[in-house]
Amino acid sequence: MPERFERFVQERTVIAPVPLVPEIALHQATEFSPLWVATSRELEGWDSSPYWAFPWAGGQALARHLLDHPALVRGRVVFDFAAGSGLVAIAAARAGAARVVAADLDPFCAAAVRLNAALNAAAVEFRAGDPIGDPLPGFEVVLAGDVFYERLLAERGLAWFRDLVRRGARVLVGDPGRIYTPLEGLVELGVYDVPTTSEIEAHTLLRTRVYEVSA
Repeated sequence: MPERFERFVQERTVIAPVPLVPEIALHQATEFSPLWVATSRELEGWDSSPYWAFPWAGGQALARHLLDHPALVRGRVVFDFAAGSGLVAIAAARAGAARVVAADLDPFCAAAVRLNAALNAAAVEFRAGDPIGDPLPGFEVVLAGDVFYERLLAERGLAWFRDLVRRGARVLVGDPGRIYTPLEGLVELGVYDVPTTSEIEAHTLLRTRVYEVSA
């Protein structure tokens, strides 16, 4: 089954640099609708939303910030939540993290992360499933890009992030102002104008912020 997912990713994407992070290349979709249709038709029973196939604005900004400020993760054990393509995890590895684990629910993400990590010669492990609520012992930095787009995910995720901060971890998020972005408890670390595409966003350039979550 993993080989099937990897083959699907390879056949329906092209390798291209990430707009804001050209040091990193990913397997990316070039046309949104055909990939979406192929995912739902050919692999019945899985989530038909190919979030793994696009470098979303929050992830791009967070990856850029890590590469420009490697001391945030250098030598540390890092957990990338809702990893998607693995962009942020790869950036953390490239910035010198001691260990990087990327986590996501979607089995396509496992394939995409493996392929993209190999493409960039980055050591990234993958963890399947929903980690929310896990105290993540041993992890020093938790990263998350674009996780405030659904109310329940935003509420559960933020409560978990704050608990992790109380336990001693640093939690960094990248967010372009999604509808459920919290108004309090975030400390701005950086601002980026991120190129994106009208295939997935309302605008082709999104002002995106990198925050640190406070307890």
